[in-house]
Amino acid sequence: MSVEQLNHLLMRELEGQELNIAASILYQSYHDDPLFMTIFQAEKADYEKKLRAAIREELSAFWQSSQTIIGLFQAEQLIGVACLVKANSGLGGHRYWHWRLKMLLTAGYVSTRQLLEKEERIHAAMPAKDYHMLAFIAVSPRHQQLGLGHHLLRAVDQLVDQDSESSGVGVFVTLEKYLPFFGGDAYQTVTELSFNTVQGKLLFRPKQAQT
Repeated sequence: MSVEQLNHLLMRELEGQELNIAASILYQSYHDDPLFMTIFQAEKADYEKKLRAAIREELSAFWQSSQTIIGLFQAEQLIGVACLVKANSGLGGHRYWHWRLKMLLTAGYVSTRQLLEKEERIHAAMPAKDYHMLAFIAVSPRHQQLGLGHHLLRAVDQLVDQDSESSGVGVFVTLEKYLPFFGGDAYQTVTELSFNTVQGKLLFRPKQAQT
């Protein structure tokens, strides 16, 4: 399938009934992410169950707190997702109690604690007080290698650049192969962070002036 064959592309915020499809796309894309594999213990038999549950809870939390979940559609089929979270949303290291309870029940104490620690450390390292965080960005496996991720990234850029209260957008990258994707969009390295045996780079794209 070529880019030319992908007609009728549409970008819009997701509706509640579309979250399950979004969760499936994110699960497939983040299944082999080193950080999630460490936090949810990929060597154990229940890794996939925990990862699925964690992604569902994250999307539910984003939705309930009115965060931005962007969908990329081909005709009526959802083929890409990006989740954009505001720093002051209450979805950082100091999570809502009901999120903590659900995550404890599905992922366990250790995994939940590590997720919260990750978010606290990322927030502490950010070069701005008011910002957005790109929590997830993914394209379905059938539609990868077609440049569609850049459509999602441009939509994220536009939302952040138009927000008068945001200084920019950050993302934590654990796989080197994705650094050029973000680097080509004015993301700059802030620092390197390590979580257990996983190392990654915290990137930040300052808000660009509107022309």
